[in-house]
Amino acid sequence: MTTTALKEPSVRGSSSGAAAREPRRRRPGRIRRIGLPYLLLLPALLLELLVHLVPMVIGIVMSFKELTQFYIRDWGTAPWSGLGNYKVSVDFDAPVGEALLHSFFVTVGFTLLSVGLCWLIGTTAAIYMQDTFAGRGLLRALFLVPYALPVYAAVITWVFMFQHDNGLVNHVLHDQLHLTDKPSFWLIGDNSFYALLVVSVWKGWPFAFLIVMAGLQNIPRELYEAAALDGAGMWQQIRRITLPSLRPVNQVLVLVLFLWTFNDFNTPYVLFGKAAPEAADLISVHIYQASFVTWNFGTGSAMSVLLLLFLLVVTGVYLVLTSRGSRGRRAADA
Repeated sequence: MTTTALKEPSVRGSSSGAAAREPRRRRPGRIRRIGLPYLLLLPALLLELLVHLVPMVIGIVMSFKELTQFYIRDWGTAPWSGLGNYKVSVDFDAPVGEALLHSFFVTVGFTLLSVGLCWLIGTTAAIYMQDTFAGRGLLRALFLVPYALPVYAAVITWVFMFQHDNGLVNHVLHDQLHLTDKPSFWLIGDNSFYALLVVSVWKGWPFAFLIVMAGLQNIPRELYEAAALDGAGMWQQIRRITLPSLRPVNQVLVLVLFLWTFNDFNTPYVLFGKAAPEAADLISVHIYQASFVTWNFGTGSAMSVLLLLFLLVVTGVYLVLTSRGSRGRRAADA
């Protein structure tokens, strides 16, 4: 009896010691399991650095140099200009600064109209597609065609449609509907702004439709049924249920559409070529002309950095305002 009583603590002590040592043995394996996802992300991170961050840093360095066509072969030997390129870009009394300011205002107006119309058309189509009817799946697929098409193929098609003599747009508006006195020039002059806006909205609204349609799936149908029993009509349901429920989705959607549209280069470049009309002189094409047409890469890089800073400020202000609004609404509901 005594021997057995004396042996029990030793057995317990050995088992507790083994239990204490067991986590130490498993710790290296746990570290490897935790570090494995980061190791798998490392190639993508390195490619991201090479593709985006490295050219961005080089562009910032170039903005402080007098980099012209004479230093293209070895841009590192270009003389250092400091803030000279930035002063030229923001001198709105000089031709360069005045042209940049005009391009900025054109881009702001174009972006606001394009984002607003894309959101409005996409939201309307998504709400309409919530009802079940024959051919809904086919109609959804057709709505997504402009977003699925390659940008260059789609915009080149619009270029042919906007032709003055044999374009489809003038044929419909002038020859068939008789809405204009004579065929219009859509790719030059003031009409170029409207042509660019039409192509941008046609290309961008399916993305808004797709995002809003996905957000509508998270709204319980019971809310609409209860509102209908209380006598709420369609517009009241949209105003009181749909739009408030879609507010988080719309906050991200509007920001993404704004950044994409403000930075859009492919659409105006394919539509108008290297020299965009004054009415459709978006800032992305303007910076391209300042860099690759006039061969003043230092000034073009300074304009690009200024554009980056503007977008960062707008994004930061937008996120702060939307987060404050969300917190205020949650506090009011509580």
